[in-house]
Amino acid sequence: MSSVPEHTPISTNRWSLAGTTALVTGGSKGIGYAIVEELARLGSAVHTCARSQADLEKCLQQWRDSKLKVTGSVSDVSSPSEREKLMATVKSQFDGKLNILVNNAGTAVYKPTVEQTMEDFKLLISTNLESAFHLSQLAYPLLRACGGGSIVFVTSICGFISIDNLSVYSSTKGAMNQLARNLACEWAKDNIRTNSVAPGYIRTPLNGFEFVARENHRVPLGRWGEPEDVAGVAAFLCLPSSGYVNGQTIVVDGGRIVNGNH
Repeated sequence: MSSVPEHTPISTNRWSLAGTTALVTGGSKGIGYAIVEELARLGSAVHTCARSQADLEKCLQQWRDSKLKVTGSVSDVSSPSEREKLMATVKSQFDGKLNILVNNAGTAVYKPTVEQTMEDFKLLISTNLESAFHLSQLAYPLLRACGGGSIVFVTSICGFISIDNLSVYSSTKGAMNQLARNLACEWAKDNIRTNSVAPGYIRTPLNGFEFVARENHRVPLGRWGEPEDVAGVAAFLCLPSSGYVNGQTIVVDGGRIVNGNH
């Protein structure tokens, strides 16, 4: 007879990130900004990055004023060398250990497929998909050094449904969802969980007002999503309370993709 498996110990502080470290890419705007704040308010020491020095400094000052433990550096995650430099900074700052990686940085190009150039294609692949893949690779030894951790990919409902003028963007987001599933299985032995959060129409600089106003009638909840709606789910996936959630894509869209003819 097979023996009864031992009970897996559950953290007694299931709703806190105190004592943890995190890297959130693209943290100076929109969803990334909200995720940085959410993790920091839960007790994590967070490092973030942005392409604009001015935007980053403005955010860092706001976080300092709020007594949050957030640092930052300028980085363009579409560049392999910049990604390596970013992770070297994180490794140095957090003594070679990282509990949380949130691959949030991304960009979009709104064009019909026949008008998308190879430059557009390469930009979307390098910024969205390649950066998530490479940064996860680079973060792996730092996560393993902690005895495990959590990786969260910020993707999109475009990875599930067709939306006009976003064919390449949608392809990168669908690929990120699948990459998360693969890493979830491959790295589970190291106690590293990997999940995705797929936002719908969120009020961010990336989503134009006209686009969301046109599409919003398809959302059963009848409103824009806010960055904080996504940040709450992303943070949950980093908490001990989600310790058995692995390889999932959680859609945060007010019901958009399950809506039929309403």
